[in-house]
Amino acid sequence: MIVLTSGPEDHMARYGKEHKLATRQRIIETAGRRFKRSGIDGSGVATLMADAGLTNGAFYAHFESKEDLVATAVSDQLRDQREQLAAVAPGRAGVEQIVRAYLSPEHRDNPEEGCPSAALLDEIGRCGDPTRQAYTDSLLAIMDDFAARLAPHDPQSARTTVLSVYALMVGTVQLSRALTDRRLADDLLEQGIRNALAVLDGESASQE
Repeated sequence: MIVLTSGPEDHMARYGKEHKLATRQRIIETAGRRFKRSGIDGSGVATLMADAGLTNGAFYAHFESKEDLVATAVSDQLRDQREQLAAVAPGRAGVEQIVRAYLSPEHRDNPEEGCPSAALLDEIGRCGDPTRQAYTDSLLAIMDDFAARLAPHDPQSARTTVLSVYALMVGTVQLSRALTDRRLADDLLEQGIRNALAVLDGESASQE
Protein backbone atom coordinates (compact mmCIF):
# COMPACT_ATOMS: atom_id res chain seq x y z
CA MET A 1 0.00 0.00 0.00
CA ILE A 2 1.23 3.46 -0.84
CA VAL A 3 0.53 6.07 1.85
CA LEU A 4 0.32 9.59 0.55
CA THR A 5 1.61 12.23 2.92
CA SER A 6 1.57 15.95 2.55
CA GLY A 7 4.84 17.61 1.86
CA PRO A 8 6.35 20.75 3.38
CA GLU A 9 4.74 22.87 0.65
CA ASP A 10 1.28 21.68 1.71
CA HIS A 11 2.01 22.44 5.35
CA MET A 12 3.23 25.92 4.44
CA ALA A 13 0.15 26.58 2.30
CA ARG A 14 -2.15 25.44 5.09
CA TYR A 15 -0.27 27.55 7.64
CA GLY A 16 -0.42 30.54 5.31
CA LYS A 17 -4.18 30.24 4.90
CA GLU A 18 -4.78 29.73 8.63
CA HIS A 19 -2.50 32.63 9.49
CA LYS A 20 -4.33 34.91 7.05
CA LEU A 21 -7.72 33.94 8.49
CA ALA A 22 -6.47 34.52 12.05
CA THR A 23 -5.06 37.90 11.06
CA ARG A 24 -8.32 38.88 9.38
CA GLN A 25 -10.29 37.93 12.49
CA ARG A 26 -7.94 39.95 14.67
CA ILE A 27 -8.52 43.00 12.49
CA ILE A 28 -12.30 42.49 12.67
CA GLU A 29 -12.32 42.16 16.45
CA THR A 30 -10.04 45.11 17.18
CA ALA A 31 -11.87 47.25 14.63
CA GLY A 32 -15.20 46.43 16.25
CA ARG A 33 -13.95 47.71 19.58
CA ARG A 34 -12.34 50.79 18.01
CA PHE A 35 -15.48 51.71 16.08
CA LYS A 36 -17.55 51.55 19.27
CA ARG A 37 -15.01 53.62 21.17
CA SER A 38 -14.11 56.28 18.58
CA GLY A 39 -16.90 56.02 16.01
CA ILE A 40 -16.73 54.85 12.41
CA ASP A 41 -15.82 58.25 11.01
CA GLY A 42 -13.27 58.77 13.78
CA SER A 43 -11.42 55.54 13.02
CA GLY A 44 -9.04 55.73 10.09
CA VAL A 45 -7.45 52.73 8.41
CA ALA A 46 -4.05 53.55 9.93
CA THR A 47 -5.51 53.49 13.44
CA LEU A 48 -7.49 50.32 12.79
CA MET A 49 -4.44 48.49 11.52
CA ALA A 50 -2.23 49.79 14.33
CA ASP A 51 -4.76 48.41 16.82
CA ALA A 52 -4.30 45.00 15.21
CA GLY A 53 -0.51 45.36 15.27
CA LEU A 54 -0.28 45.62 11.48
CA THR A 55 0.76 48.13 8.86
CA ASN A 56 -1.53 49.96 6.45
CA GLY A 57 -0.24 47.94 3.55
CA ALA A 58 -1.79 44.75 4.92
CA PHE A 59 -5.32 46.16 4.95
CA TYR A 60 -6.24 45.49 1.32
CA ALA A 61 -5.08 41.90 1.53
CA HIS A 62 -8.11 41.31 3.76
CA PHE A 63 -10.77 43.91 2.86
CA GLU A 64 -11.83 45.71 -0.29
CA SER A 65 -12.52 48.97 1.53
CA LYS A 66 -13.11 50.47 4.94
CA GLU A 67 -16.84 50.00 4.44
CA ASP A 68 -16.23 46.31 3.79
CA LEU A 69 -14.51 46.12 7.18
CA VAL A 70 -17.30 48.12 8.85
CA ALA A 71 -19.98 45.77 7.51
CA THR A 72 -17.96 42.72 8.53
CA ALA A 73 -17.16 44.05 12.00
CA VAL A 74 -20.77 45.02 12.70
CA SER A 75 -21.97 41.57 11.64
CA ASP A 76 -19.29 39.93 13.78
CA GLN A 77 -20.25 42.01 16.82
CA LEU A 78 -23.94 41.17 16.44
CA ARG A 79 -23.18 37.49 15.93
CA ASP A 80 -21.28 37.47 19.21
CA GLN A 81 -24.18 39.26 20.88
CA ARG A 82 -26.60 36.65 19.54
CA GLU A 83 -24.45 33.83 20.94
CA GLN A 84 -24.34 35.52 24.34
CA LEU A 85 -28.11 35.92 24.41
CA ALA A 86 -28.59 32.28 23.47
CA ALA A 87 -26.78 31.30 26.68
CA VAL A 88 -29.25 33.21 28.86
CA ALA A 89 -31.89 31.28 30.81
CA PRO A 90 -35.19 30.66 28.99
CA GLY A 91 -38.52 32.20 29.90
CA ARG A 92 -39.38 35.40 31.75
CA ALA A 93 -36.26 35.21 33.91
CA GLY A 94 -34.05 35.23 30.85
CA VAL A 95 -35.90 38.16 29.30
CA GLU A 96 -35.45 40.23 32.45
CA GLN A 97 -31.78 39.26 32.65
CA ILE A 98 -31.22 40.50 29.09
CA VAL A 99 -33.02 43.79 29.72
CA ARG A 100 -31.24 44.48 33.00
CA ALA A 101 -27.81 43.70 31.54
CA TYR A 102 -28.41 45.95 28.55
CA LEU A 103 -29.71 48.84 30.64
CA SER A 104 -26.96 48.60 33.23
CA PRO A 105 -24.37 51.21 34.21
CA GLU A 106 -21.68 48.68 33.26
CA HIS A 107 -22.93 48.51 29.66
CA ARG A 108 -23.36 52.26 29.49
CA ASP A 109 -19.87 52.96 30.82
CA ASN A 110 -18.03 50.47 28.58
CA PRO A 111 -19.18 51.16 25.03
CA GLU A 112 -16.27 49.38 23.34
CA GLU A 113 -17.29 46.10 24.99
CA GLY A 114 -21.02 46.64 24.50
CA CYS A 115 -23.71 46.63 21.85
CA PRO A 116 -22.80 48.10 18.45
CA SER A 117 -26.30 49.53 18.09
CA ALA A 118 -25.98 51.68 21.21
CA ALA A 119 -22.56 52.91 20.08
CA LEU A 120 -22.97 53.21 16.31
CA LEU A 121 -26.61 53.30 15.25
CA ASP A 122 -26.58 56.87 13.96
CA GLU A 123 -23.44 56.24 11.90
CA ILE A 124 -24.70 52.90 10.56
CA GLY A 125 -27.79 54.74 9.34
CA ARG A 126 -25.52 56.95 7.22
CA CYS A 127 -23.50 54.05 5.79
CA GLY A 128 -24.02 52.55 2.37
CA ASP A 129 -26.49 49.81 1.55
CA PRO A 130 -24.05 46.88 2.08
CA THR A 131 -23.34 47.91 5.68
CA ARG A 132 -26.97 48.66 6.44
CA GLN A 133 -28.02 45.32 4.94
CA ALA A 134 -25.41 43.46 6.97
CA TYR A 135 -26.67 45.24 10.08
CA THR A 136 -30.32 44.52 9.26
CA ASP A 137 -29.74 40.81 8.63
CA SER A 138 -27.70 40.35 11.80
CA LEU A 139 -30.02 42.39 13.99
CA LEU A 140 -33.17 40.62 12.81
CA ALA A 141 -31.60 37.26 13.65
CA ILE A 142 -31.21 38.48 17.24
CA MET A 143 -34.69 39.99 17.35
CA ASP A 144 -36.28 36.80 16.03
CA ASP A 145 -34.50 34.78 18.73
CA PHE A 146 -35.81 37.22 21.33
CA ALA A 147 -39.32 37.14 19.86
CA ALA A 148 -39.28 33.35 20.13
CA ARG A 149 -38.86 33.73 23.89
CA LEU A 150 -42.04 35.79 24.10
CA ALA A 151 -44.14 33.96 21.53
CA PRO A 152 -42.65 30.50 20.96
CA HIS A 153 -45.63 29.38 18.86
CA ASP A 154 -45.65 32.47 16.63
CA PRO A 155 -42.42 34.50 16.91
CA GLN A 156 -43.28 36.70 13.93
CA SER A 157 -46.26 38.11 15.81
CA ALA A 158 -43.92 39.58 18.43
CA ARG A 159 -41.21 40.85 16.06
CA THR A 160 -42.40 44.47 15.86
CA THR A 161 -42.86 44.68 19.63
CA VAL A 162 -39.37 43.32 20.22
CA LEU A 163 -37.89 45.79 17.73
CA SER A 164 -39.66 48.70 19.42
CA VAL A 165 -38.40 47.62 22.86
CA TYR A 166 -34.90 47.25 21.44
CA ALA A 167 -35.12 50.77 20.05
CA LEU A 168 -36.24 51.98 23.47
CA MET A 169 -33.27 50.30 25.15
CA VAL A 170 -30.74 51.57 22.59
CA GLY A 171 -32.02 55.13 22.91
CA THR A 172 -32.01 54.91 26.70
CA VAL A 173 -28.37 53.83 26.77
CA GLN A 174 -27.39 56.55 24.29
CA LEU A 175 -29.10 59.31 26.29
CA SER A 176 -27.72 58.00 29.57
CA ARG A 177 -24.21 58.16 28.09
CA ALA A 178 -24.74 61.76 27.00
CA LEU A 179 -26.01 63.12 30.33
CA THR A 180 -23.50 64.78 32.68
CA ASP A 181 -25.76 64.27 35.70
CA ARG A 182 -24.77 60.78 36.87
CA ARG A 183 -27.74 60.32 39.17
CA LEU A 184 -30.19 61.30 36.43
CA ALA A 185 -28.38 59.01 33.99
CA ASP A 186 -28.72 56.08 36.44
CA ASP A 187 -32.39 56.88 37.09
CA LEU A 188 -32.99 56.90 33.34
CA LEU A 189 -31.60 53.37 33.05
CA GLU A 190 -33.82 52.15 35.87
CA GLN A 191 -36.90 53.70 34.28
CA GLY A 192 -35.89 52.16 30.97
CA ILE A 193 -35.86 48.73 32.60
CA ARG A 194 -39.37 49.24 33.98
CA ASN A 195 -40.66 50.51 30.63
CA ALA A 196 -39.11 47.68 28.62
CA LEU A 197 -40.34 44.95 30.94
CA ALA A 198 -43.84 46.43 31.02
CA VAL A 199 -44.09 46.29 27.23
CA LEU A 200 -42.59 42.80 27.04
CA ASP A 201 -44.86 41.48 29.78
CA GLY A 202 -47.82 42.92 27.91
CA GLU A 203 -46.74 41.13 24.75
CA SER A 204 -46.33 37.85 26.65
CA ALA A 205 -49.80 38.22 28.17
CA SER A 206 -51.33 38.83 24.75
CA GLN A 207 -49.85 35.55 23.51
CA GLU A 208 -51.52 33.48 26.24
